[in-house]
Amino acid sequence: MNIAKAQLHLIHGASYTQREAAIAASLACLLDNSAATDKNIVILEGLPDGQDILHPSDLLHISRIAPGCFCCIGNLSLRVTLNRALRQKPANIYLGIASDAHLDKLLLTLQDPTYSNLLEINNNTSL
Repeated sequence: MNIAKAQLHLIHGASYTQREAAIAASLACLLDNSAATDKNIVILEGLPDGQDILHPSDLLHISRIAPGCFCCIGNLSLRVTLNRALRQKPANIYLGIASDAHLDKLLLTLQDPTYSNLLEINNNTSL
């Protein structure tokens, strides 16, 4: 039995607001392409500056994680949040991270069999 993998979109660099805006633009393209019934998850690292661009809905779940390298200090927070997101069987997961300093280690984590059976890395975008 084939299980549909969630498409993982990595967005990194720039400011929190710029990452959130890039994710909003990508989601808008998905919705324009008849994916309006797919569940999408957004996981953003950092604290918003008070100008939320994305707003949760039945088809969009948003998690905001306090700043901290997802490879190092924020690894546990990321894994817990990602595991909860995967239980919802989303079509797309957007992961907005502040720095690409340890991006290679984060990618190794995401390619581990724990996640590689459930995720397919679709985009890796640096802003």
